[in-house]
Amino acid sequence: MTSITHPTLIFDLDGTLVDTAPDLLAAANAVLAARDRPAIDPATLHHMIGFGARSLIAQAFTATGEEARAEEMPALEAIFLDHYRAHLADFSRPFPGVEETLHRLKDAGAQMAVLTNKPHVLAAPLLEQLDLLRFFPIVYGAGSRGYVKPDPRIFHDVVDELSGGKGHGGKGVMIGDSVTDLQTARASNVPCILMSYGYTPVPAASLGADVVLDDFSHLLDAIPRLPV
Repeated sequence: MTSITHPTLIFDLDGTLVDTAPDLLAAANAVLAARDRPAIDPATLHHMIGFGARSLIAQAFTATGEEARAEEMPALEAIFLDHYRAHLADFSRPFPGVEETLHRLKDAGAQMAVLTNKPHVLAAPLLEQLDLLRFFPIVYGAGSRGYVKPDPRIFHDVVDELSGGKGHGGKGVMIGDSVTDLQTARASNVPCILMSYGYTPVPAASLGADVVLDDFSHLLDAIPRLPV
C-alpha cells in the first residue's frame, strides 16, 4: 500500500482503537459500590459505552435499581473520573492489528486524528500510555469544543486543524464502531467505516455504514474502495 485515496482518517477511540471496557467497568463499579449498589458485569456494561461518563453512570444506576438523581450526578461523576484516571490503562489494550495498521497507514501518507466523546483530559493520556499518541497529532475529546459527536462542526474542526487550516472542504473518513460515529459521518457528508467488534447495542452491520469490518487490519483494503 503505497498511497491512499482518502488521506484524512478520523478515528473514534473506545471500541474502535482500544478495548477500554475492563477499566471503564471498574470505574463504574466503584461508583456503584460507593452507593451500596450491586456491581454490573462486562456484558451489561458493553452497550453502555460511547455516550460519555454521565450516560454510563445513569445507565448503570438504572440497571441496578432506582435512577440516579440529577443533583447527585456531579458527585457520582467525580467518583467515576477519579477512579478511572488512576486506572486508565490497567487492562485497556489496543484491539488486534491496530498498531501495525496505523504504522502502515502513516507510511502510506495518511493524516490521522482521534475524535471521541471521551473527556479530552482522559483520551490523550490513554493514547500516550498505550504508545498510540505518536500516530495522532490531533486528539479531540469531550471538552475540546462546546459540542461533541455527532455534531458535524467538531468533525470539520478536527479535519481543518489536521490539515493546518488548509481545509479539504471538511472531507475525510469517519472510522468508528457506533451509531454516533455513523451519524457524525452522515451529518458531515463523509464516508463511514464501522468496526463490528465495538460497543454498540445495535449490531454495526445493521446501521448502514459504507463499510463494516470485523478486523481493524482490513482497513488497508477497505479505504481505497470508499466513494471519493
